[in-house]
Amino acid sequence: MKSRNIALNDEFDVIVAGGGPAGCAAAIASAREGAKTLLIEAAGALGGMGTLGLVPAWCPFSDKEKIIYGGLAQKIFEKSKAPRHIDKNAMDWQPIDPELLKRIYDDEVLSSGAEILFNTMLCGVEKSRGSAGVADAVIVSNKAGLSAYRAKIFIDCTGDGDLAVWAGAEFESGDETGDVQPSSHCFIISNVDEYGYRFGGNLHGSNRKSPIYAIINDGKYPNINSSHLCSSIIGPGTVGFNAGHIWGVDNTDPFSVTAGLIKGRKTAADYRDSLAEYFPEAFGGSFLAATGPLMGIRESRRITGDYILTVQDYTDRRSFSDEICRNSYYIDVHFNKSDEEKQHKGEMQIDQGARRYGKGESHGIPYRCLTPAGLKNVLVAGRSISCDRQVQGSVRVMPVCLCMGEAAGLAGALAVQSGNLDVHQVDTDKLRARLREEGAYLP
Repeated sequence: MKSRNIALNDEFDVIVAGGGPAGCAAAIASAREGAKTLLIEAAGALGGMGTLGLVPAWCPFSDKEKIIYGGLAQKIFEKSKAPRHIDKNAMDWQPIDPELLKRIYDDEVLSSGAEILFNTMLCGVEKSRGSAGVADAVIVSNKAGLSAYRAKIFIDCTGDGDLAVWAGAEFESGDETGDVQPSSHCFIISNVDEYGYRFGGNLHGSNRKSPIYAIINDGKYPNINSSHLCSSIIGPGTVGFNAGHIWGVDNTDPFSVTAGLIKGRKTAADYRDSLAEYFPEAFGGSFLAATGPLMGIRESRRITGDYILTVQDYTDRRSFSDEICRNSYYIDVHFNKSDEEKQHKGEMQIDQGARRYGKGESHGIPYRCLTPAGLKNVLVAGRSISCDRQVQGSVRVMPVCLCMGEAAGLAGALAVQSGNLDVHQVDTDKLRARLREEGAYLP
């Protein structure tokens, strides 16, 4: 077999890996500052869990008083509220039209001047031989074969910290045993009777009268083993679901994800059938319209950065001199399997007061959580930033990921402009000033 040289492209200043909310915002912010930017995405559309993952609603954008996820996050959020059935003034738990959101991300990224490369899988990182802690190029795979792309700054928005880890970053994963939060495979059910859905009873698992409890106790639907049941009307007669738990899915193990997706599709079908039986006034004539091409992963790697955000920082509502955004989402760590069973039986209660903020309360996320220790030209944004496991359950959701991505993209461009290409040396006063100019909420 003949050896083959890998083609090298070295025309980009900043390369962003991963086209979810953090990656889109990072690419937009980087290109907006004049850096020649490439966004590499493994799938065929941008948006991650809000589009290909079919998450049916945005997590809150407010601190119960005002929008605090400003800048690009707010811009994208407001554009996503175009459908007639969405309240244009509402700030929290607004439904997502996934096809609309795909087009929004396409338009915003391209209009910024960034380039997009779809259906391209990150599969390796080449480190510089002349400087320790410097990523020189990424190796990617697509229909053109293997290619190498060199950049001055790399931004890891893969959700799993793939680029940073392959470049040499240290990380943690899961709890003390390595167990991660359960995954969910989101889906869409259509031909739903909206009157029955709206007025026939609350499906959410927090309602002890929800039919989900009868469904679990029935035993006819063994794939439904959790009271986790979130849903939103995303279009006429169409309901999106973030429901169920699939335990043991390791997003860094392709065989594990494959098994999870197969189980998720069967679980979605069981939800349709069980709701048709136990909630016929809404779902009697419904059908399963779609399951997400992406598995809903809540947790995998957490990169070790210059600062590790802690649950104590969350509890203290702490502010930081280098904070790049605020966050007010509650600590949403989903149960492992044994605790889920105890909670379902009423044997375990969680003190929600310690996990939620009051009106107007939030905490800061410092820039140092985005800078992997020991890596000079790599930034991380999204759910894999430097934090402990408990607070990761809060900072993993889409609004704050958009804000972190914008900060990372801007910081990457500033590092290029400075000429020293060291993300740890970015002037955070300048970074914060530019973020404010673009509408970020930084009190």
